Amino acid sequence: ELKTPIALIQGYAEGLKEGISDDPESMEFYCDVIIDEASKMNTMVKKLLTLNQIEFGKDDLTVERFDIAELVESVVNTNELRANQKDIRIVFENKGQHIFAWGDEYKIEEVVTNYISNAVNHCEGEKFIRVRIDCDNENARVSVFNTGKNIPQEDIDRIWDKFYKVDKARTREYGGNGIGLSIVKAIMDSLGKDYGVQNKPNGVEFWFDLDTRC
Repeated sequence: ELKTPIALIQGYAEGLKEGISDDPESMEFYCDVIIDEASKMNTMVKKLLTLNQIEFGKDDLTVERFDIAELVESVVNTNELRANQKDIRIVFENKGQHIFAWGDEYKIEEVVTNYISNAVNHCEGEKFIRVRIDCDNENARVSVFNTGKNIPQEDIDRIWDKFYKVDKARTREYGGNGIGLSIVKAIMDSLGKDYGVQNKPNGVEFWFDLDTRC
């Protein structure tokens, strides 16, 4: 995962040093590639550090009651511009509602962010993302559905593994590094709550559960 960005940075930096082009536009492109690849490496390292802390129990949990609907709506709003830029319609069905659940609010925000970011990256076909919370007196299930290709059955159980990518070439296009879902797994395992994914007729739905009992 680190070899590719390092090789690109090295190659483009050497090109600049050797004066492979004196065209300002080409030089700017070389610099943009170096900055972009360095940014990807920085993001990857941060995610790996987060994952390492959770997996080895070095990241303390703060379990408290919080408004999961408000949190999800905030993450949806944050991703709305990126979705619109790709002509994707994103809908949160519980907008304006207040639904309280138990968990580590900061880490659950990371889970929701990873799910929605993943949905935006893989949304195809009708280009529609639906986010919703189904709840009762004991449980709240947050689900994120996106239209697009199904996940091959042989990959379903492996997508939670570090660095595993169903479509490596396409993942590279949007800067994915195969760490996001492994962070989801680590967080939900540390909370002892269920999570998963299932193929739908016209897309894929990721979900996770939280307690709602007072």
